[in-house]
Amino acid sequence: MDYPNDQAPGAPVRSGIPEHGRIPKYYAVKAHIALLIEELGEGGLLPTERDLAEKYEVARETVRQALRELLLEGRLRRQGRGTVVAGPKLEQPLSLASYTEGVRRQGRTPGRALISLDRFPCPEALAAEAGLTRGEPVWHMERVLLADDERVGLESTYVAVARVPGLDRDFDPDSSFYAYLHERLGIAFGDADERIETVLATPREALLIGTPPALPMLLIHRVSRDTEGQPLERVRTLYRGDRFSFTAHLGGHLDG
Repeated sequence: MDYPNDQAPGAPVRSGIPEHGRIPKYYAVKAHIALLIEELGEGGLLPTERDLAEKYEVARETVRQALRELLLEGRLRRQGRGTVVAGPKLEQPLSLASYTEGVRRQGRTPGRALISLDRFPCPEALAAEAGLTRGEPVWHMERVLLADDERVGLESTYVAVARVPGLDRDFDPDSSFYAYLHERLGIAFGDADERIETVLATPREALLIGTPPALPMLLIHRVSRDTEGQPLERVRTLYRGDRFSFTAHLGGHLDG
């Protein structure tokens, strides 16, 4: 197979078209709309489903399926009763850098909205996973993640009360928890274990983030420790799959 001269790095090879050349009708319409998206630019208003169906001479359901995929991929977004071209996805580094740092590097304004801050005895499952002691007091802090006031994720943080006894008094929930630990308490992050998976939001999570329940989410589980190797936090963070991508720098020798 010849490699297309205009094939963009990272794009589907041959634009995702099988060698036999037969593709679903909706996918051909999706490719046409993708070109239209490039012409319109960020914030551009897309024609109505009816107009697109007439333009490409297909049924409205065919157009609807193409638009559904483009919405899930984050290339389009709903605005009022219309559909507009979405901006680029936020790139979040897979590192010990905070969400705040990652968003600021892209010229966006990070923020968080506190949902709840509770204190309770550490259950057995959390203790075993995070290296804590069963029954010791722990905080659970839940916050909606914001980028330029757009809701883009949901974060749940579990941390021992003994490490941050004044969390409910002297921490601004709209600010970076990592900055608070470092600047206020002198606690530095040492290392962490992370696991990433794709999930669908629960009805409650979708309501808090403001997305349809069918929208794929990127879920990151993190267990982190300080520079002394002591347990620090257990975090569960949902990121909107249509608004985020993740980056990582890999070094050293790779086999295979």
